[in-house]
Amino acid sequence: MEKYITDERTGLKYELVGDYYFLAGDDEPEKRSIGIWGQRHQRYLKQHCKNVYAELLTSGKLNEYLADMNEQAEEMFSQLVKELAEKDDITEKLKTENQMLWVRRMNAVLETATEIVNNEIIYT
Repeated sequence: MEKYITDERTGLKYELVGDYYFLAGDDEPEKRSIGIWGQRHQRYLKQHCKNVYAELLTSGKLNEYLADMNEQAEEMFSQLVKELAEKDDITEKLKTENQMLWVRRMNAVLETATEIVNNEIIYT
């Protein structure tokens, strides 16, 4: 038996390990992290959209879907924090002059951005 074989139909390479052929390491798809936003959306799907969750899970597309959702939410969150901080005039100068005020105002911005992302992306 050959050590490596290639499936002509799919182009995937397999390696002989013992008596069985396993997918060779180079051809394994890269597993992406789903992050906190993806985990929140996964919980939402499990509780409120069971059919969608089951379909994604059985088709093998759940991790990819959640990783994409996480990236979108992270980008939106970062952009919102930046915009809201600029709008509220929260600057490095304020941070050096009055740290407690800066922390209070930044916490409010972070909370607002989190709520917007949750309502716009995660819990829909």
